[in-house]
Amino acid sequence: MKLESKGLISLEINGEIYGYKLYQSLESLNRTHSQRKSAKELNISHTVFNRRILKAESKLGIKLTQKKGNGSILTNDGLRLLEEYRKYLIQIAEPNNINIAGGHISSSLLESIDLPFNINVYSSSDEDAFKLAKRGVVDLLTLDDPLIAYERDINFIPIAYDYLVLISSPGSKKITSIKDLDNLDFVKVDGSAQRLAWNSLEHYDLNYNIKHRVNSQFDAFKLVKNSKNLHSFLNASYFNGNKILKFDTRHVISLVKVNDDDPKTDDFINYLLTKAQKDIGNQGFIPMD
Repeated sequence: MKLESKGLISLEINGEIYGYKLYQSLESLNRTHSQRKSAKELNISHTVFNRRILKAESKLGIKLTQKKGNGSILTNDGLRLLEEYRKYLIQIAEPNNINIAGGHISSSLLESIDLPFNINVYSSSDEDAFKLAKRGVVDLLTLDDPLIAYERDINFIPIAYDYLVLISSPGSKKITSIKDLDNLDFVKVDGSAQRLAWNSLEHYDLNYNIKHRVNSQFDAFKLVKNSKNLHSFLNASYFNGNKILKFDTRHVISLVKVNDDDPKTDDFINYLLTKAQKDIGNQGFIPMD
């Protein structure tokens, strides 16, 4: 389906105007993979949430969501519609602002420190943020995991270090050595730096079982803490946990420069690498210096 749109907060598509509440719903569902969780997040009933999606699907003549296991995910058309909205939010932003899209961890870092710059930050997965960067609608891309840059031979700029800690269910056996990680059950967070943990377990010839997959580290944390004998590796900058794989999972939080023409982006990057390093450390990350 071809999307012909205009840059409005309520986006006009093929002659119909769709309010921000629809995009808000799609954005939430893309994170939670659950209509009930998204409805709760948006403080509306599941019935209202479902009706909102069905009404838009009827007008557009396409499916925006589809069932996956016990939850729901966006279809390719749903993802394209959400990306279109994100793109126009960026395009109608103040022209003097620096537009940034990035992974949940790296983008939250930039939002949490005091910066002498006007920035618009759009938080998503590394993959979704990279799609926006490829279209040239942002000035900077932030990455929770530099894998995307490695795979595509893209230059990236490290601004901090982070590592993963082991989070375990209450009452789980105590983990005191690498061997204690063998045959444990885990929650996988898609789009996170957990590949470093799985690679480490395989390096040590340890077996592991992925029992659940979620889209958010906070969802993984809640699931682990409300279950029995379940574990996950999450970013130490946001969670306290066992540092058993601290050195194995250490990785950089990085930036990719998308807009080479605006000197403000260079000033912003230089600030992050110098004056902002103390604030970055105060947010639980490891500074570069």
